[in-house]
Amino acid sequence: MNEKAAVAALAALAQEARLRVFRALVGAGPEGMTPGALSAMLDIPGSTLSFHLKELVHADLVNVVREGRHLHYRPAFEHMNTLLSYLTDHCCQGSPCATGNPRRRATC
Repeated sequence: MNEKAAVAALAALAQEARLRVFRALVGAGPEGMTPGALSAMLDIPGSTLSFHLKELVHADLVNVVREGRHLHYRPAFEHMNTLLSYLTDHCCQGSPCATGNPRRRATC
């Protein structure tokens, strides 16, 4: 991943509603969700949700697939993992890190 792609992904996630949408999609797993299900779950109006989904797709964090008359939005796990790797490539100056609890910061 290059710096420009990382900045685009982070910028897309740097907005409360988009972060909530992305986390909901990650929680749904590879199956993803329809806009209607996302809208109901997150209480975000359809037109607003559409704008946020477009931004996440543009940042390559979300993929969209048409299945018949429905759109399914799915998290782009490979891109997400590439972003995480990019962010941690130089962690602890190359020394192995002990992360301990996955909800806590890595300790070097």
